[in-house]
Amino acid sequence: MWVTVLLIAAATALGPHGPARAQDPAKAAAPAASDEPVPKFDPKYLRDPANIKIGQGVWTTQCRHCHGASAYPGKAPKLNPGGMEPEFIFDRVTYGFKAMPPWKAVFTLEERKGVVAYIKSDGFAP
Repeated sequence: MWVTVLLIAAATALGPHGPARAQDPAKAAAPAASDEPVPKFDPKYLRDPANIKIGQGVWTTQCRHCHGASAYPGKAPKLNPGGMEPEFIFDRVTYGFKAMPPWKAVFTLEERKGVVAYIKSDGFAP
């Protein structure tokens, strides 16, 4: 009987795709996209060196591990910021998409907006 209980507990913990990752509960608890309105990004905000610097710091410490040049091939899509609107980038950073986790609970609003400013800046180089 204990063997059956242990096997059921192990199967539940592992799930259909192997061990549960620490991010899975956060994804399940992620708020709906309407929870936080997407800010409007005007050109002045996107060109502000202070905003770009904030975003560059977040990119360097977190984003580049999956989206940076040394992450290829494989971990995450290479970014093509010219083809993305700032609001789209903000939504993906905030709420995640597919395997990308949501960062709303990790980074402040200003940090997530800064990531957008950095990605849209002339100095951005994935």
